[in-house]
Amino acid sequence: MTIPFFAAETLQAHHCCLPDGISYHSIPDSLSVDVAGSRARHQLELSTQQFWTLEDVRWMYQALALAQRGAELGEVPVGAILVHEQQMIGKGFNEPIGRHDATAHAEIVALRDACSHLKNYRLPSNTTLYVTLEPCTMCMGALIHARVARLVYAANEPRAGMVGSQMDLSAQDFYNHVITVQRGLCSEHSSQLLKRFFRARRQLAKQKKSDVKK
Repeated sequence: MTIPFFAAETLQAHHCCLPDGISYHSIPDSLSVDVAGSRARHQLELSTQQFWTLEDVRWMYQALALAQRGAELGEVPVGAILVHEQQMIGKGFNEPIGRHDATAHAEIVALRDACSHLKNYRLPSNTTLYVTLEPCTMCMGALIHARVARLVYAANEPRAGMVGSQMDLSAQDFYNHVITVQRGLCSEHSSQLLKRFFRARRQLAKQKKSDVKK
């Protein structure tokens, strides 16, 4: 069964029905956003009727938790989860600084984790990647080579996103594999996480600069 995905407060405000046995408060609190400040976005979501399964919401929630772990380590907060038949087969968050590896984006770390455990450079059929930010050129290429079937991402990456923001590699007909793409799940939560991270980093840099002058 699918439901429109909104923060719990918004679901209540718009009288959205949930499946039997699921309460508004069973959706994790940390996924909620400021309703008043996001009213226009929610109205747009209602008008376009984007639907997500409860499983999609929970997997993205776990990806967001991984992104938060990365932020706590000073990495840009992006998290990724690979799922096959509702079982997690790989996970990762941005670690280029910690791993001293420019390729260690969340998607790549998750792919390496899954492929290492499965002993195969290609993933099982119908594998879904949940990631909190629109993938870049490198990551989209890796997802295609690994045969990811479905990509679900949260926030757009206007500067360098390659699934629609700058170019849509998933729509190119010269690849020998097609990935189904869905976007926007938990987008506000992911965006706010990124904004807080970069705001804090700017403030820290400003403070260090001020301390040097003293």
